[in-house]
Amino acid sequence: MDTDRVADILRAAAAEEILPRFKSLKSHEISEKNPGDLVTVADQASEAFLTRELSAVIPGALIVGEEAHEEDTSALGQLAEADWAWIIDPVDGTHNFAHGVPRFAVIVALARRGETVQGWILDPVNDDLATVQRGAGAFLNDTRLRLGPTPPIKEMTGSLGRRQADRLRHQSGDVPKDFTRYRCVGLEYMDLAGGALDFARYGGKLMPWDHAAGVLMFDEAGGFAAITQDGRDYRPGDKRPGDVLLLAPDRPSWDRLKIIMP
Repeated sequence: MDTDRVADILRAAAAEEILPRFKSLKSHEISEKNPGDLVTVADQASEAFLTRELSAVIPGALIVGEEAHEEDTSALGQLAEADWAWIIDPVDGTHNFAHGVPRFAVIVALARRGETVQGWILDPVNDDLATVQRGAGAFLNDTRLRLGPTPPIKEMTGSLGRRQADRLRHQSGDVPKDFTRYRCVGLEYMDLAGGALDFARYGGKLMPWDHAAGVLMFDEAGGFAAITQDGRDYRPGDKRPGDVLLLAPDRPSWDRLKIIMP
C-alpha cells in the first residue's frame, strides 16, 4: 500500500473539510448522536471525503466509518472476514473540536481479514503524521518510533478514565499517580508510541476506528497491548462486550498494571 498516497488523502480531508470549520462552527452544525456524544458537519464531510478517496485506492474494500455506523451497523459485522477494510475516524476528538480545543485527529487503518496491517494518525493542527505498517515499524513524520527503557511503575504517566484515576490517587504503594485523558485517543496513541505516555487503559465499546491504527503503532514501537480479561491480542475484527484494553511498555509492566487496574 502506498503510504504517502493515503497520507495525502488524510491531509486533504483536513485541509478541505476540517480545519476551515475549526472555531467556525455554527450551533446548527453541532448535534448529539447520543447524550454527550457530539457530531459536527466536519465529521460528516471528512468521512464522505475519506470514503470516496480511499475507495479509489482499493476498489471494493469494505468501509467501516464512525459516522456511517450510526446509520448502518452492518459493516462492523463484516470486518473480521473482509479481505480488505478501511477503518475511518474522520474527526477523533469531536468534543474538543466542537469547543475550539486544538486536540483532535484523523485516524485511518487498513485491515485484512480483521487484523490491522497499516495505520495513519494525523494531527491536523500541527501537521504531524504518525504511520505504521505491520512488521515495518512506526514513524512520526520521518522519525522511527521506539520506546525507551521502561520507567518504574510509580513514575509512569498514563491515560485513564476518571474513576480509575481517582481510585489510584487514593491508593498507597507502588502505583502510578500521574494521569491524563486527552479526549482524543488518536493523539494519545501518538504519545504512547512516542513515549510521552507510558500506559493507557481503555474500556467501554473499544470501537475499531478509535484503536485499530493506534494499537499497531504502539506494538511496532515496542510496547505491549492486550485484552485484560484473557491476554489475547487486540484485533479490530474481534469485538467482545466488556473487553478492556491495556497498553504498557512491556509485558512485565503490563502484568503489574493489570493487577493495579483490574
